[in-house]
Amino acid sequence: MRDVRVSLDAMLAGKEVVVKENRAFGCSVKWASKGEDMKKYWARIAAEPVTIEPVDAEGMRKLRMNASANDRGKLRLVNFWATWCGPCVTEFPDLMMINRMYRQRDFEVITVAAHFPDEKDEALAFLKKHQATNRNLLFGDTDKYKLIEAFEPGWNGALPFTLLIDPTGEVLYKSQGPFDALEVKRRIVKHLNERKPW
Repeated sequence: MRDVRVSLDAMLAGKEVVVKENRAFGCSVKWASKGEDMKKYWARIAAEPVTIEPVDAEGMRKLRMNASANDRGKLRLVNFWATWCGPCVTEFPDLMMINRMYRQRDFEVITVAAHFPDEKDEALAFLKKHQATNRNLLFGDTDKYKLIEAFEPGWNGALPFTLLIDPTGEVLYKSQGPFDALEVKRRIVKHLNERKPW
């Protein structure tokens, strides 16, 4: 970019351009030749294990505060969903694409199934179908309101519910209802680039 600016300034000043040709440097944007590599990448993701674990009220508090010692420093997108929630099912592929796009950076997607503990198999089957290889949680208590209160007292319990939380616990995006995938991506990239530009 600097060479372009210097060359334009020279041309506008009626001077000869010093650097007439330059090498390309950086990541290639020619993706057609990388088709096989992309197939291998998707196959690796498909082969990763998909798991789900219960979460209690204390775990919900830590999730909201982004306070896990293992994950501190990551931007966190948390999505609450259920298999019986139409909008949740509809937006889930977008959520998984976001996970795959940014998971190599300081970012993580965590899903929380708003199912009773004895519905674990149903939730896990859905997650496997969508290759949800991110961290997946399941309400570990039949008192859903206790878990909701522990995570976000202002949440009325409607699904889907999505929060983008920075490493200090600040909410950067909130959607009570379907999330806007493009807006979520914009906020993720903005925050990640402010912390560590690529």
